[in-house]
Parts: sequence; structure tokens; C-alpha cells
Amino acid sequence: MRATAKAPYIRIAPRKVKIVLDLIRNKPVDEAMAILKFTPKAACEPLQKLLKSAMANAENNYDMDLSTCRVVEARVDQGPTLKRIRPRDKGRAYRINKKTSHITLVIEDAE
Repeated sequence: MRATAKAPYIRIAPRKVKIVLDLIRNKPVDEAMAILKFTPKAACEPLQKLLKSAMANAENNYDMDLSTCRVVEARVDQGPTLKRIRPRDKGRAYRINKKTSHITLVIEDAE
């Protein structure tokens, strides 16, 4: 059995999220939650909420035992980029790209 949770349009760059996802991939869910709690990265907060959602989906929708569940898939895809401008000298404008992420977590019963 697999339980999935998705978080689209998270306002953080995908390359920053990928660093944290690599830490929790193929880990038991309780260990992954501890890693997210104590890692000082901005991406940890939305990932912690997403992991809690996936755990709730596993427990309530599929009657899975959370003590044996693992994070089997942790994926981030690039979402739409918000394009903003920054005024510069002599009437110029520099572009600022605010990237977004679509994050997917899948947890599976190890048994």
C-alpha cells in the first residue's frame, strides 16, 4: 500500500527543496520527521507539514501501521515562476524570478 501527499505551488526554489528531500528519502517516517525537525533549512517547514499529511492519509485512508512505514518517493518539480522587476539606476529594471515548487511525498508500508 502507498499513501501520497502533494503540495503544489510552494514558494521556495526546487533546488533548495531537493537538498532536504535527499536527506529523508528511504527513511522510516519517524526518523524522517526527526530529520526535518532539526535541520535548519527553510524547506523543512512545508516538508514537515506534507509528511504529516502523508502519514495521516496512510493511517486514515489505508489503515497502515506508521511504525513500519518508509518514505519511498520524495520528488520536487518546478512550478510556475513569478516574474518581478527591481528598479535600477538610469531607468533600468532588473528581473527577479521567484520560483515555485510542486512537492510529492509517497510513503509505503515496509512489510
